[in-house]
Amino acid sequence: MQGPPTSAPPAPVPPGSKPPGPAPGTTPPGTPAQLTLGPPVRAQAADRWCEKVTLAFTNTGTKPATSGTVTFSTHIIGALGIDWATITTTQPLPAPIPGGTAKTQTYTVCVESWRVPLGMHVETQKATATWS
Repeated sequence: MQGPPTSAPPAPVPPGSKPPGPAPGTTPPGTPAQLTLGPPVRAQAADRWCEKVTLAFTNTGTKPATSGTVTFSTHIIGALGIDWATITTTQPLPAPIPGGTAKTQTYTVCVESWRVPLGMHVETQKATATWS
């Protein structure tokens, strides 16, 4: 018994020529939003339990990122440099971020003041994002 007929593989593209693209007068399908985040750039804030964190968001897709959240991982550092805890907080994504563009946003990231006694400080070392 024979299986279903198989289709032939696509013909190879001759060297020096381009593979076939979309038909003339049509638009290729868009690609979903794909964000990459630059490293967090930190600056001191007025309170020791807060800091200003600047992030660059780059959308390498063709469709916009229309909503989402940014999650910050903030470390509480003691006077001797010991990392005592990591607290995560979330804030809204600076949406919309159009496809093929970049956007920069500065956030004030804070933890509860009682978590940072005198002599201690915070360091936001990581940021991640989710989007749609």
